[in-house]
Amino acid sequence: MRRVDPYSVRLFVSAARAGSIVRAATQEHIAPSALSRRIADLEHAFGTPLLIRSPRGIAPTDAGRMVLARGEKIDDELQALLREVQAAGDAVRGTVRLYANMSAVIGFLPERLKAFMAACPEVEVLLQENDTRDVIQACLDDRADVGIGVDTPVPAGLESWPFASDPLQVVLPAGHALARRKALGFAQVLEQPLIGVHQGGALDRSLHERAAGLHRPFAPTVSVSSFDAVCRMVEAGLGIAVIPQSAAAAYAGNPRFVRRPLDEAWAARELRMYALRKSPRARAVAALIGSLQG
Repeated sequence: MRRVDPYSVRLFVSAARAGSIVRAATQEHIAPSALSRRIADLEHAFGTPLLIRSPRGIAPTDAGRMVLARGEKIDDELQALLREVQAAGDAVRGTVRLYANMSAVIGFLPERLKAFMAACPEVEVLLQENDTRDVIQACLDDRADVGIGVDTPVPAGLESWPFASDPLQVVLPAGHALARRKALGFAQVLEQPLIGVHQGGALDRSLHERAAGLHRPFAPTVSVSSFDAVCRMVEAGLGIAVIPQSAAAAYAGNPRFVRRPLDEAWAARELRMYALRKSPRARAVAALIGSLQG
């Protein structure tokens, strides 16, 4: 199938309307010889003459009249498209698929998303909560435009940006024997009945690894699926828990609880944003990344 160039169609329409190659060339700001070559290429593409040439000027053939009628519509549509794109200017619109881990959703995203949506009201954000491992995989699979999770080494092909600092804390019921301490080491925590959260998740895996490094088991007496459930178990006196500061502030920020820093270097937990490397990046996605950076 031969290629039909839209610009050549536009030049043919201009020439057919003007009845003259020279007049059309002047209108279109192109040399008459170049315009004539364009029309000759178009005739070659269609496989038939489109113009009758004579000393008195030019006139369309039967095929040329067909091309003129359709070509006028094509040119009008292209010009309308050009105006629409130019009118869009710097407007940011579209849909962004955002995957985020539990602590990001609880502790930071509500206020930041509210500010972003106020600044970019024509952008729709589809938020889905997932474990960090699943967040990163969704970015790699291009199922997520932006992901937020715990700072971790990631495969090539992903970019990342800082999002928030979310250190780990120990949550205890008010009146607990360890509540008098200003900070707690992980070895002290492991001596107590523990409440675990999201078995197999990023935090659960990390605590198991750190306990193994101390040659101790991390064996929660109760394991639940959400941070609010963890705090209810702590409040009831079933044990203590290690959770992110964001979750502790959201669910254990009243006098029935005591919150203490986990005194370990690895407890300085950072959250980052991740996205598949793309150039250029969709304007809505770039705007969200810029707005959410911590």
